Amino acid sequence: QVQLVESGGGLVQAGGSLRLTCAASGRTFTNYAMNWFRQAPGKEREFVAAIGGSGYSTSYADSVKGRFTISRDNAKNTVYLQMNSLKPEDTAVYYCAASRSFGLRRYDVMDYWGKGTLVTVSS
Repeated sequence: QVQLVESGGGLVQAGGSLRLTCAASGRTFTNYAMNWFRQAPGKEREFVAAIGGSGYSTSYADSVKGRFTISRDNAKNTVYLQMNSLKPEDTAVYYCAASRSFGLRRYDVMDYWGKGTLVTVSS
C-alpha cells in the first residue's frame, strides 16, 4: 500500500503561483512514477504531469507545459507541482497518483490516489 496526501491548494489570482505537495508513505517511493491529475467541476479527470522514479523523466499535458514543473525529493518521499502563470481554467481539484510505470497518462491505470487538494484561480 502507498498512502498519498496532497497539500498546498488554495485561492490565487490569475497570473499567480502555487506549489502543491504530495507526501507519500508505505512502499518504496522510488519504485513508483508519480503523477498529478486534476478534475474540474463537471469534467473528466485529466492528466497534468508525471515524473519517473529517479526524477530524470518528466511528462506534461500540453495545457500546462512551460507553466508547471513537477519534481520529487526521494529522500523525503515527496513530489511537488510548481504552478506558475495560473489561469482560471486551471481551477480544479488536483490529485496525486502513484503508478508502477511512467508515461501512462491515464487516470484509470493509476495504482494509488490521494484525496486531492482544491486550487481556485480567480480572474
